[in-house]
Amino acid sequence: MLDLRGLTPAPVTPFLPNGDVDYPAIYRLGSWLGSIDGVKGLVVLGHAGEGTFLTQDEQADVIRAFVKSVDNKIPIIAGITGEGTEVAALEAKRAVEAGAQAGLLYPSHGWLRFGYQPGAPQDRYRRVYEVSKLPLILFQYPDNTKATYNLQTMLDISALPGVFAMKNGVRNMRRWDTEIPVIRAERPELQILTCHDEYLLHTAFDVDGMLVGYGNIAPELLLELISAGKARDYPRARAAHDKLLPVTKAVYHRGSHMEGTVALKHALVARGILNDATVRSPLLPLPEGAEQEIHAAVAAAALSVVGTAGKASKQAAPLPKAMQSNGTNGTLENGHSNGVAVTA
Repeated sequence: MLDLRGLTPAPVTPFLPNGDVDYPAIYRLGSWLGSIDGVKGLVVLGHAGEGTFLTQDEQADVIRAFVKSVDNKIPIIAGITGEGTEVAALEAKRAVEAGAQAGLLYPSHGWLRFGYQPGAPQDRYRRVYEVSKLPLILFQYPDNTKATYNLQTMLDISALPGVFAMKNGVRNMRRWDTEIPVIRAERPELQILTCHDEYLLHTAFDVDGMLVGYGNIAPELLLELISAGKARDYPRARAAHDKLLPVTKAVYHRGSHMEGTVALKHALVARGILNDATVRSPLLPLPEGAEQEIHAAVAAAALSVVGTAGKASKQAAPLPKAMQSNGTNGTLENGHSNGVAVTA
């Protein structure tokens, strides 16, 4: 199974101003993240990746683009979000065909409103793996939703063939502090990954790594936080947390986590990866002044500009050879460079 003991970012899906997927921007983002030591994989088509807003063809093409962008250095993991179990199983098969090496399996989203019958989550994981043979990550939803799994359900799922990791976003620290030690003891081989973007300091000391949208924009400091957490070095972890706090507030302390997805794109513009922060409905642009606030937060955290996107360039930097097979010449129509970002 894959080793995700480190940082696994969940990248955004970039769009052009006309709403089309921006594949050169995918190459920039994926190649930058894939070049950073400690980044173990990329989870695409998740919440941050607006995966449910894409057509089936776009989903497959986005997976292929990210696979190409990392040049086989790290695995691409696909969000599997289909509502019905058989629908999700077929989605997982398509992800395998597109080059995904694992899947993050979402709960059936009707459960958010109505809850689920006992045994239904276990059946979903069993069937999706049976049909697709795609290794799976258990996805624990927040405690304030009806799609959250109780402890026994998590233990059952994590014992199933093909399930090798858990992305835990329970967002109830009482449950976290109670359940994580039990899961550790009962399933010692299971890789436990936090996805608490806004609570990373608390959870950094209990996990093998982080699977977070936050990894898009601040991989350097998140890797420092992971390292400090594993070393039980609270002062160093706190220093990384405090340095990130302006960004955490600007991106994740908003009205909803969905707004955080839009904010991630503004932060990627600030870091020189994206040309703009275009999103798809039902996401909407952030209020006036948010872009300036996010750019200021990125600067306050001393997160350097690592790419040339968003800056007018008369002589655009060419794409690396591994990225030229998409048929682009390395220059966007608006005159911006789509040269690949380099590690800060």
